[in-house]
Amino acid sequence: MSNSIKIRAGLVLCCLILALVSLGPTLFGNSLPDWWRKAFDPIHLGLDLQGGMHLVLGVDVDKAVESRLDTIADQTEELLREKDVIFKRVERSSGERVVVTVYDEEAGSQVDAFMEETFPNLEAMTFTADGAYLQKNYRLSDSEIEAVQDYAVRQALETLRNRVDQFGVSEPTLQREADNRILIQLPGVKDPQRAIDLLGKTARLEFKMVMEDANPQDAIAGNLPQGGQLIYERRVDPRTGATSEIPIIVETKTILTGDLLSNAQVRIDTRFNDPYVAIDFNSVGAKRFDQITAANVGKRMAIVLDDTVYSAPVIRERISGGSAQISGSFTEQEATDLAIVLRAGSLPAPVQIMENRTVGPSLGQDSINQGIMSILIGSILVILAMLIYYRLSGLVANVVLILNIVFIMAMLSIFGATLTLPGLAGIVLTVGMAVDANVLIFERIREELRLGRTARAALEAGFEKAKLTIIDANITTLIAALVLFQFGTGPVKGFAVTLSIGILSSLFTAVVVSRLIFDYSLSRSKTTRLSI
Repeated sequence: MSNSIKIRAGLVLCCLILALVSLGPTLFGNSLPDWWRKAFDPIHLGLDLQGGMHLVLGVDVDKAVESRLDTIADQTEELLREKDVIFKRVERSSGERVVVTVYDEEAGSQVDAFMEETFPNLEAMTFTADGAYLQKNYRLSDSEIEAVQDYAVRQALETLRNRVDQFGVSEPTLQREADNRILIQLPGVKDPQRAIDLLGKTARLEFKMVMEDANPQDAIAGNLPQGGQLIYERRVDPRTGATSEIPIIVETKTILTGDLLSNAQVRIDTRFNDPYVAIDFNSVGAKRFDQITAANVGKRMAIVLDDTVYSAPVIRERISGGSAQISGSFTEQEATDLAIVLRAGSLPAPVQIMENRTVGPSLGQDSINQGIMSILIGSILVILAMLIYYRLSGLVANVVLILNIVFIMAMLSIFGATLTLPGLAGIVLTVGMAVDANVLIFERIREELRLGRTARAALEAGFEKAKLTIIDANITTLIAALVLFQFGTGPVKGFAVTLSIGILSSLFTAVVVSRLIFDYSLSRSKTTRLSI
């Protein structure tokens, strides 16, 4: 046996051993040692094969624009005071506008100069008279509105991805779609409602001071004090588990937001054995929290999440450590989910569930069974056709075909790719393409034999002349598959993954493995004929 055959045989044997080892966790699961299962993941199944959730969320980008205007209004009010500019009020108005009410034209000119310097993306509009006052109007430019809306969708996508990662779903799919929508697929989710609650929660955390002198009943009747906001405090009876809502009036102005959090963890209160969420601020938030607590000792501060008060403790003393806690008679599951959304960050705008489909595991199993059956039927038909038409050479092609399927499944495991129903279709297509290369080679060999060449010469000429054609045809198909993977979505990507892997495997088995088997057979026997 020549050194060339030994080297090629060693390469193929190493590839086969690696393939079988990588498929171990898929075939034998938990019966393998831990080190084996940690080294190689089992083949991940897509949503259509193992069941799960398919969600389409719509991002309310108009709310993101309103939030941006609220931020500009707050910053404007604070900075105008710092510059000693006299004004009556600053507020957000309809039509993507910020309105600054001043007393005279001189103050209006000062506001114009300040706004042009500080917020260049605002367009000044004609001012209007409001009795004895002047109203200066500033509108977000169209380009700025588009930028805010686009950023809101991108930030929502990233926030949702962080939440899904912490939720513990393997191989999720999150991608942006048209009309400010986000597609989310969660394979293997066992509790769909929990996933919906976790993903749909805006999780805007705010700290507001409680207006102790205001009467909540008057506010309910419509007499809301100026600068006040009526919201409800959530309370849970620890004995019965019943939830009640207590009206409470807080200041409209938010003194601190959850954007300044650095961490959120679930902890257990050792006195009452109740879970709570411990939060830590970053350096900026810790400094701000220290200032707020120092200035409001003896007053109540409401911790508000999505317009619901979870707790409103009295500030007993100055808190300098940058830490606080959110308690509210949580269950451990509720506390865990709250910590997840706080760590992942709040959504920049509310999201709405536009589409919600759940694929049951039984449907996924039916898809797997039908996909495997289609692969088996296709493989058997191809094997029979090759045996009948090419005899012993057809047997070589069939061995190569089986190895090809083994290598495809192994690469899916090694690369951590997800096998989907369209992916099974890609494998079925690859079965046909795998023998196509052998057909080209065998027909070339037949032509050489008809010209009177010896078996060895015909074999070498057949492989050499067909090699360029095989590579050229497979490379063009591979380029098309890569384009599908890059620009396709969902099912198209699943098809492109197995097609790309199948092409690479087919090239290797047809050009290397098939040639190795023929060379080995001719080197071990003194035959002068090929059964082809």
